[in-house]
Formats: sequence, C-alpha cells, structure tokens
Amino acid sequence: MKSVRVVLLLCLLPLSNLHAQKNKRPEPPPTPHPWMNASLDPDSRADMVQQQLTFDEKMQLVHGIGWGVLRDGDPVPPTSNFGAGMVIGIPRLGIPDINLMDSAVGIRMAAYQSRYATLLPSTLGAASSFDPEGAFLYGSVIGRELRDWGSNMSIGGGVDLTREPRNGRNFEYAGEDPVLAGTMTGNLMRGVIANHVMSDIKHFAVNDEETGRNINNVVMGHRALRETDLLAFQIAIGIASPSAVMCSYNKVNTHWACENDYLLNKVLKRDFGFKGFVVSDWEATHSTVKAANAGLDMEMPGEDFFGKDLRKAVADKKVSMARVDDMVHRILRSMFAAGVVDYPFQRRVTDPFRGLDDAQHIAEESIVLLKNRAHLLPLAKATTHSIALIGSHADVGMLSGGGSAQVDAPGGNAVAPFEGAARWGYPIYFPTSPLKYIQKAMPSAKVSYNSGDDIAAAVALAKKSDVAFVFVNQFSTESRDFLTLSLPNNQDALVAAIAAANPKTIVVLETGGPVSMPWIEHVAAVFAAWYPGIGGAQALANLVSGEVNPSGKLPITFARTEADLPTPVVPGLDQPNAYVVDGEAKVKPFDVVYPEPIAVGYRWYELKKKTPLFSFGYGLSYTSYAYSALKVDASAKQVSFRVKNTGARAGTEIAQVYVQLPELAGEPFKKLVAFKRVTLKPMEEQTVTLPIDPAFIKIYVEEGTDDGHWELPKGDFTVFAGGSSATLPLHTVVAF
Repeated sequence: MKSVRVVLLLCLLPLSNLHAQKNKRPEPPPTPHPWMNASLDPDSRADMVQQQLTFDEKMQLVHGIGWGVLRDGDPVPPTSNFGAGMVIGIPRLGIPDINLMDSAVGIRMAAYQSRYATLLPSTLGAASSFDPEGAFLYGSVIGRELRDWGSNMSIGGGVDLTREPRNGRNFEYAGEDPVLAGTMTGNLMRGVIANHVMSDIKHFAVNDEETGRNINNVVMGHRALRETDLLAFQIAIGIASPSAVMCSYNKVNTHWACENDYLLNKVLKRDFGFKGFVVSDWEATHSTVKAANAGLDMEMPGEDFFGKDLRKAVADKKVSMARVDDMVHRILRSMFAAGVVDYPFQRRVTDPFRGLDDAQHIAEESIVLLKNRAHLLPLAKATTHSIALIGSHADVGMLSGGGSAQVDAPGGNAVAPFEGAARWGYPIYFPTSPLKYIQKAMPSAKVSYNSGDDIAAAVALAKKSDVAFVFVNQFSTESRDFLTLSLPNNQDALVAAIAAANPKTIVVLETGGPVSMPWIEHVAAVFAAWYPGIGGAQALANLVSGEVNPSGKLPITFARTEADLPTPVVPGLDQPNAYVVDGEAKVKPFDVVYPEPIAVGYRWYELKKKTPLFSFGYGLSYTSYAYSALKVDASAKQVSFRVKNTGARAGTEIAQVYVQLPELAGEPFKKLVAFKRVTLKPMEEQTVTLPIDPAFIKIYVEEGTDDGHWELPKGDFTVFAGGSSATLPLHTVVAF
C-alpha cells in the first residue's frame, strides 16, 4: 500500500513541477584543488596549500592536540585513531589529520580497539640478519597494518647506536655499527613509506642510554659525532627520505637536542639536505623561540610551547613568519611525498596470517647461533628421544620488549592474562610456544617442561633427558637501563646447574641485548633469539630441527664482563647519590663522556686489544665457508672476492668487508664498509662484488666551532674480507 500512495502523490504533482525536475541540470562536481594533481612535485603542492592557509591553520599544523588516550582527561577527537599523538588536518583543503602510532616493532595499543597487530622480532634481532630486503619487509608489515588501522604515520625507526650495551632500548635499535644500523633502519623505513604511510627516524641524537635521558648532557666532539651516531642517521635518511626526524630528550654539548641549532639546522637540514620535518619526542620541547629558530618544526604531544607562545613570538618578531612557513611547508610536503593525501586509507581487518609468516621469516634470519659444540645442532631426529625445556615460560610463550615499543599480545599476556592493554614496564609474553613447536618439529621425542623455579626439580628433568634446553630472559623497556650485564633472577645459577647435569645443554637467550655468560664453557650450544616476535617459537623450532640453517650474525659485541666496557658503570649511575625507584634511575643532571667516542663497539675492543666473548658480525651455521681471491679496484672503489660453501648443507653466509684507514687518520681500528648475504648450495662457489662508499672511508675534519669537511686521508688503506669483525682471512693494501 505504501508504494501505491507514493505513486498517487506523484500523480497529483503539477505537471510543470515534474517537467522541471526531469530537466534539472545536475550539480557540477566540485573543482579539485590544484594541489591534488599527483603529477606535481611535493614541494610545489605544499606551496599551493600554504598560500591558502590562514595563520590559525598554520599554527594548527605545528603541534599535537595533547596526550589523548595516553593520559586520562586529555581530548580525544572523534577522528583520532587512539595512537600516541595527533595533528588536526585542514579538511576544507583536503589535508587529512596526522594520526601517529608507536610502531617500533609492531603497532602499539591494539587493545584499545580490540585490534590485532603483528609483533615482529626486535629491530636489534632483525639487524642480525644483515638483510636490507628483510628490513624492507619488516617496514612493509608495519606500514600495511597501519593503513589497515586507519593511521598514516609511524613513529618507529630507532637508529641510535649501541654505545651502552645495558641500555633498556637497545632492542628497538639496530646495533653498534653506523653502516649496518643506517642501512637496516633506512630500508625498514622504505618499507613503511611504500605503503603510503609517513615515517620518522629517531632519536636525534646520541640518546644512547635511558638513565637520566631527560637531564643528561652528552659531551662529544663533532668528528666523533659525524663519524658514528650522525653517520647512521645520514645513511638511513639518504636511503629512505623519511617524513620526519624525531629529536631526542637529552642535551648534546649543553643544548637540548630539540633546540640544538648545530644538530637540526646545520647538520640535519643543511648538510644532510633533509626536506622533512623535525618532530619532538613527547615533551622533549623546552622553549619556543630557541626551539623554533633552531629547527624544531612540530611539538608533541601538545602545544605548551608551539601554541599561544609561538603566536606571541611571531607577533613580537622573535620568530619570523618565514620560519613558520618553513615548518608548515616541511609538514605538508612530507604528507604529499609519502602519499597520505593521494592514497587515503581504507580501514580493514589486518591479516594476522600474513603478518605471522613475515614475522617468522624475519626471525629465522635473525636468531644467531653462538655456540654448537660437537655439532650437536641440528638435533638428530632418529636418536633424540627426550627433550627437556626449562625456564622462561617456554611452555606457553616468548618474551617481548616493553615501553612505547610494547605490542599487545593477542588474548593478553600468555603467562598471566589480564584484561586491557599491556601494562607499562610489565613483562609480556606472546603466545608462541617453544614447547608446542619443538614437539611438532621433533615428533619422535618426548618434550617435557619445567619452570626452573625449583632448580633441583629442573636438574632431575635434565638428567633423564637426551637434550636439555634452558630458556633464559632479560626484560628490557624504555626509561631504564640495566645495572649489569648479568642475567637477572639467579638464571646464571640455573644454567650452570643444568649444564652440570646434562652435557647436551642448549641455552636460548630471550634478551634485549648482550649478556654475560659465566657458564659458556660448560654448555653445548647457545642461541641468541633476542625478542623473536609472534613467530619466534616456530622459527626456533625450524633452526633446532635443521629445517632452516642459521644465518644471523651479531650486530653488537658481547663483552665478557662490565670491566671490558668503555664505561664499566652506566653513566649517571656512578653518582654517589644515584638510586633506583621502581626500576627507574633517579639522578642529578650529569655529563655523559664516552672514552674514545669514535671507537664504538667492536672498534673499542680492537683499539684496547681486548677479546670479547663474541665479536660483532659473528654467527655460526650448520655448514662452513671459505674465502679467496680478494681484489680491490681502487679507482672504482670496488672490492670482489670468492665465497665457497665447503659443507654438506645449503646455507647463507653474511660476507663482510672492513677497511682500516691510513695511520695519519688516527683511527687504529677496522670499520665495516660493506656486507652481503650470499646463499650457496653445498660446495657451490660465488664471486661477491661490493662497492665501497667513499663516505665510509673518509674522516671528518673540524673547522671552527660548527663547520668542517669530509676528507679522504692520504696513505695506505687495508681492506679486509671475511665472516666477522674478528675472522677476516683476506686482506690487501691499497691507496684510494
């Protein structure tokens, strides 16, 4: 009946009205903004938008809206994606909001929306792969899941060097060498950007420890800065052209990093040619005029300094309008360059299976075999009848890192589930069960678990088992460092007891960085699993069974004891009044002065003629490799050599090239300049040819206070090739 009434009503309309509606011309589609022409370059498009902005709109783009979901009571706009920060866009001009998400090793805070996010291996673990393609895959997982979520900016990309191996955030970074760290982080960021998601690289600069990060002052000469920490940033920025660089909490040579004219204006924007914007770490802004003029472009998370105070500074001509326009231009051009305007996201359900497959692949390349006495590994399926798994909740899960890199575990913590998001500073285990997957990989063996809480009971299980795995852990998190390299909670005693009970003891390290190993001579094998991600147990089982041949190598040196470190005590914690409350160091402002600051990591050990526990670049395989026929083309700056698989298994070797500069350079140690993964069948041989980037063999010569130049030192260069920083069978002397 309803349809009949509608027809009757239409019939009663005057014919003139019906005729007018029939012939009414449709409204023309709105004229697209000229800056929506994707064929134009990002700078031109940004300029066009900028000409249309009001002063209020410009101010709107240079700061966040507050802590949002991170702090009760702060505003959460309806378009927020419940991330770490947000910048309100300009809808009338087609400029979207910027929703920033913590995503160092996967997307943080999934539980706020009952969402799933893939936990990837730690970036330190991924750096162990020495695989730029794997790093690109890593970033791609983060980028595509951010798009699925409806976010358009990642705030991962940590590239601070491991000067302090007890740093609580080492698991978020990419090791101690600037060439490796810069290459891996740059390619990771490329993977993010490939999904039309903005990216950043952090923390600029030398935020190499967490102790006193908000009060410490790193004292370092410009040569050391440029050849180490800043070189890592320069390499990464050159590879990825990231949207942003995040300045750090600490001071560098008495100036806060986020108002440091030398770092931001002179090095980053002038010398590196960085076209993106500088965003502060959360509440790392300390001023308005100084910060703005020194190169800070966006304050996060709120507007304490870049809100009304910046407006006043512009009115008082203490900050020029040209500087404000530069801030806005950098932000807008980054949005166009990344594609967040041209390719707006369409929310969808994340594919957890694809994420799992990618995470497992990365973990298989990342886990490092440190010891394998008498070729115990891979385990022989025919003769291994019983396996003990001891410690670290290996029955249900594997550990992840904490702080702003903490990803929420699906279903909650595998060890002690609780409702809601992961708690800050609380160890979270992901449901990737070594017990389950080792049993699957070794179907003929009986696999039993013991918590290790009762050492006597664990020893009893180990004695009656053919093989005993001891899983040990070290929980790392933002905002605190370790007092020592030793494993916590009496785990060294557990390992020693199990090793005494079973000569076939295999240790699996679930750690955020290097640890000491007083029991190393007594165990048969050691895996550095790092924090291996959601596919960690599957990857480990494949390595244990020989389904996958280990190929990872250390991106960081393992010292024997703290006495061998450049700073035996974490700077700041050596204060007489230093103490720890709830795991966070409470100290007075202090200077951080690193001895021999150019000699980072493995360079330090060579300089001081110290033998570490395990060297940078070291890692074992189930096969063996031989190097020969080293040649260097000095004019082309190119090196070639041959690598042969001399064993019975297919495998992947990470070939490494180091250079020691002429004596006049004053750097009596080798430096990594090139590397490549080489996959070989049994007895196969391959010629490897690698370029030597001239930038990696130059020294920085200081000129005056803030300037300098790069120079190729005169004299003989020694070029080395081999499988680690300590195992370099090939070398030759050349003059570049």
